[in-house]
Amino acid sequence: MKLLDVVALTEDLPKLGLYRGQVGTIVDEYEHEVFEVEFSDLTGKAYAVETLNTSQLMVLYHQPIGGKTLLV
Repeated sequence: MKLLDVVALTEDLPKLGLYRGQVGTIVDEYEHEVFEVEFSDLTGKAYAVETLNTSQLMVLYHQPIGGKTLLV
């Protein structure tokens, strides 16, 4: 994971008001595998900024990975 990656939560964090599947952007890296993630609504307004580790996140990809393309 790196700065500006789009990520999703992999677990519920009800004390923070965040739940599995919510999407955010990595905006800072504090140390190895610890990131500040900003969560925004569809208009771009931030509603949460939290420090999370890689075990709580997964990177989202918007293109094929590894050079393979599936044609249908």
